[in-house]
Amino acid sequence: MKEAYQGSCLCAAVSYLLLTPPKAVSHCHCSQCRKSHGAAFASYGSVPRNSLRILRGASNIKAYASSPTVMREFCTECGSSLFWSRSQGEFADWVSIALGTLDTPFLPRKQKHLHLECAAPWHAPSAPTLTPG
Repeated sequence: MKEAYQGSCLCAAVSYLLLTPPKAVSHCHCSQCRKSHGAAFASYGSVPRNSLRILRGASNIKAYASSPTVMREFCTECGSSLFWSRSQGEFADWVSIALGTLDTPFLPRKQKHLHLECAAPWHAPSAPTLTPG
């Protein structure tokens, strides 16, 4: 049996299944990804669009065109960023999954940081600091 990965939004109104492991794992530092996630960067992995199954809550997914060729999708109940995809071009048949929404453990083989020239000035990647509590 192939690997399958389940995911959901914060409120669990939307749940989905990936029929293949995410590929092209990236951590994007562009301003649109930072604003979409409310974080220093957004972590995504991509799958062919036909490998994504919405199990529950399709009517709770809203799409937003953040640029002429990019659609971002989020939960209308809790606001969780779920997916982004290109509406045209080379990768229009792929969808990128917000990896923070995965419920199934996933360890990428490779990953990369993108658009570091746009990185938030208040975030300096360093060794993790453990805080009690």
